[in-house]
Amino acid sequence: MLSGVHRQTLLDRVVYGRPAGQVLGELLDAYGKRRALVVSTRSLSGPDGLAREIAAALGERCAGFYGEISAHSPRDTVIAAAAEARRANADILVAVGGSSVTDACKVVQLAVWNRLTSVDELDPYRAGVREGAKAPAPGDDPLRMIAIPTTLSAAEFTPFGGVTDTRRHAKEGYGHPLYVPRAVILDPEMTRQTPPELWFSTGMKAVDHCVETLCSLTRAPYADALAKEGLTLLADGLRATKAAPDDLDARLQCQLGMWLAISGASAGQGLGASHAIGHTLGGMLGVPHGITSCIALPAVLAWNAGANDAADKLVAQLIGSPNATAAEAVKGLCRELGLPTTLSAVGVNPAQFEAIAEHTMTDRGVRSNPRPIRAAADIVEILKLAA
Repeated sequence: MLSGVHRQTLLDRVVYGRPAGQVLGELLDAYGKRRALVVSTRSLSGPDGLAREIAAALGERCAGFYGEISAHSPRDTVIAAAAEARRANADILVAVGGSSVTDACKVVQLAVWNRLTSVDELDPYRAGVREGAKAPAPGDDPLRMIAIPTTLSAAEFTPFGGVTDTRRHAKEGYGHPLYVPRAVILDPEMTRQTPPELWFSTGMKAVDHCVETLCSLTRAPYADALAKEGLTLLADGLRATKAAPDDLDARLQCQLGMWLAISGASAGQGLGASHAIGHTLGGMLGVPHGITSCIALPAVLAWNAGANDAADKLVAQLIGSPNATAAEAVKGLCRELGLPTTLSAVGVNPAQFEAIAEHTMTDRGVRSNPRPIRAAADIVEILKLAA
């Protein structure tokens, strides 16, 4: 008999298809918040940037602005944003951007809750710490966030955040139920300035969520249903935005597909080696989120061939390539979208494979891969397929 556990997050609501500035005001009214700190990246924080538009829409309720978050959420920017939140006496964070901003804000919350003022003080709270580990202490009225995503990375739907320790060149995880945003606003207008490669590559990360969910050997009806519909929406929506970049309906279709994709992936089955390798490529070598999926997922699917044939056929069909293998279908979609599919295309060479493999073996995605991965040599085989 099929059995399992599905865990809901503490995400209060998702509002979609409406102007972000208008919705944000309604949410602050509903939550009784008056002092918002807008957090974003340099690219979105210029005079005409989307983050500045959101700050302007907030008016006097914008208590502060921090626009220095960079790729992979370095620890120092997290601590700096937390300092700004304290200075502004912020009662809510507004994250405007992609996964780097959202993940950073998750850990900014931790730093504010626990009065952390240096990068070293984050050490006891990261995942995997055995000696001297500490648990977040959010208190009775903890600082939370509202997320306004500009990409399809889907970090805003999970209670887990990835932050980079630049000293170790390693991506580290942080988790707590209250890290998930209190609300998410999906406004396709907020994605029109997103560079095409970033839009399509984060879309492929969402595709990766669907594919690794469907290929899992552990079945979960809720996750399967969301992953199937999410993959269909994403494949069609990404192609549509490639053909017509200003098609807001197509962009919203991608956002909805991304939401379904991550909701399924969060149901507890566990993802696979594509995500594990992607975490290493991002944290160790700085390969952008999404691009890692374009490179790792086809190779992992090829290496896994035979482990779940029914799922492979389903994936290819949902992507729109019923006569191809799943690996071929994913790689073909990446090429349609103009995205790289090899490690050499992003400057990763075979001399680095052993170090990548050794680091990847510590990622939990390795343990839930459909074809068992028993040693770093298996990861090296996958990397060779992606070379």
